[in-house]
Amino acid sequence: GVTIDFPKGDFVAIMGSSGSGKSTLLNLLGALDRPTYGKYIIGGNDVSTMSDDQLSSIRNELIGFIFQSYNLIPQYTVLENIEVPLHYRTGYPTIGTKERKWIEELASMVGLGDRMDHRPFQLSGGQQQRVAIARALVNDPEIILADEPTGNLDSKTEEEIMEMLLKLNAEGRTIIMVTHEPNVARLAKRQIYMKDGVIAGTGVFPG
Repeated sequence: GVTIDFPKGDFVAIMGSSGSGKSTLLNLLGALDRPTYGKYIIGGNDVSTMSDDQLSSIRNELIGFIFQSYNLIPQYTVLENIEVPLHYRTGYPTIGTKERKWIEELASMVGLGDRMDHRPFQLSGGQQQRVAIARALVNDPEIILADEPTGNLDSKTEEEIMEMLLKLNAEGRTIIMVTHEPNVARLAKRQIYMKDGVIAGTGVFPG
């Protein structure tokens, strides 16, 4: 099994070959799955004993998700994609003026202030990942889980996305990132290598 702590403000890169358990671990950390045995404590609460509603609250309030494939809604604009987690958290179909201002600030923060009304097909891969980062931040989470956030990007865009994640970490957010790229993993504070569902070592390993 896996025994590990992620202190507040940590930045961890999780590495390992395909099928090593990286995604399973990330799903558990994101409260998307429950552990079949053992405990996962987040914010002093044991995830394995939580109801579905409690798990949903944890995901909506404490955790932001960034995916390799962006997972944007094709027919939504940049602003509409960013605001999606707000609807899940509040349960309201519309958002207020204060929230709208916050969404616009996030779009500007990730460099998309002039593309707020664009749809995903009008954006490059790097721009779509920036939308995904803004969406992950809209509920002001303490933890960001990133699954291969630079996997589909060229080296220049990869560098820009990592600079963004490093800045978010410097502001006090905990970042847990799955990556197969050693040059990306080196930018984290810690590196963990998984094999056959267990932690096989720490340090930077070849991808």
